[in-house]
Amino acid sequence: MKHLIILGDGMADHPIERLGGQTPLQYVNPECMNRLARDGRCGRLLTVPEGYSPGSEVANTSILGYDLDEVYEGRGPLEAASIGYEMRPDDLALRCNIVTLLDGKIKNHHGGHLTTEQGEVLIRHLNDRLGNDRVLFMTGIQYRHLLIIRGGNKHIVCAPPHDHPEEAWQPLLVKAEPQWTPTPEEAEEDQRLGRLSPQATADLINQLILDSQQLLSAHPFNQGRAFPANSIWPWSGGYRPHMLTIQQMFPQVKEGSVISAVDLIRGIGKYAGLKRIIIPGMTGLANTDYEGKAQAALQALKEGDDFVFLHVEASDEAGHDGDLELKLQTIRNLDERLIRPILEETDRWDEPVCIALLPDHPTPVEIRTHVGEAVPFAIWHRGIVADEVERYDEVSCVSGSYGLLKYQEFMRLLMSIN
Repeated sequence: MKHLIILGDGMADHPIERLGGQTPLQYVNPECMNRLARDGRCGRLLTVPEGYSPGSEVANTSILGYDLDEVYEGRGPLEAASIGYEMRPDDLALRCNIVTLLDGKIKNHHGGHLTTEQGEVLIRHLNDRLGNDRVLFMTGIQYRHLLIIRGGNKHIVCAPPHDHPEEAWQPLLVKAEPQWTPTPEEAEEDQRLGRLSPQATADLINQLILDSQQLLSAHPFNQGRAFPANSIWPWSGGYRPHMLTIQQMFPQVKEGSVISAVDLIRGIGKYAGLKRIIIPGMTGLANTDYEGKAQAALQALKEGDDFVFLHVEASDEAGHDGDLELKLQTIRNLDERLIRPILEETDRWDEPVCIALLPDHPTPVEIRTHVGEAVPFAIWHRGIVADEVERYDEVSCVSGSYGLLKYQEFMRLLMSIN
């Protein structure tokens, strides 16, 4: 049996008064998602282990079956893998957003929804002016870029910009990890690799943030923009991770692919041994090519893949922007334009496909940030004995027969279905 995970990033939410106390999933009442729940089996999944922030890098790595305590190195190294940068042993890789700062606050985490071409112009400008033997800026996708600090120390505290909309930015600057003391082995390795101290690393990054504000504010691109892309915001740094592939963890998977517009997810996929399928119309926003992603997943499964991880970012971005109407539309789009054609096509196949649907974490529109709460999931395949759940949403799936799973248990369950 082949396996397909459809992941609606940030799709889960909280009850909203404007929707009569319903969540967006309840309000939309999506037909195809409901079919997966009604004809399949449901449950809830905790994706964020205790002690970890509810970021997509944590949740998606956990969903794919990895123990975060063994493999987690932050978002930066995963995005480095995605864009093809081979990290050196002394590298610290950080996700580097281009953001909008206005009136002393973080106005948004995306610089006014930059295109990749716009972001590349700004990142190249920063690298030309600020790059050196220790500092390297690299272009990613849209507002999501990469900062490499050679000899940087990962024991720093960074604030993810999407977690702090409308908050003053200066108190959120990078800090050394409090009360961190290296083990003898860590101290020896840091000395061998010439790593900076945590405080020196934090000071360097903060100076880059301040310098970037001067350079970007003066750049012609930002003149007259309502939401100028006027600062970098590095966060989620780490060293090169050591991860087994999906094939090593689950030998029944011979070939697999990842489909996503997001560098982070592509990077996880690369370390997981999954081929990266690129769709020209993928944007990571509400205007992404849902049909193209659906057809790419179907084609991969038809051409021999045993496993496909199909990731759609749109609902998460709408949640971060606090745009309720847009979030509702992203759920409708996912249901009608992506899940429906997948169900209609796979219904005609002789070889069965096990389809799992879930978000990685909630991104409630009224708080505009991730929360580490359990998410609803549904699993369906031909011949499965359905439970009593009739709808796919945060409340209905509480009654699902799978109950409450934690972290790696989801992937182990999914891969046991043959």
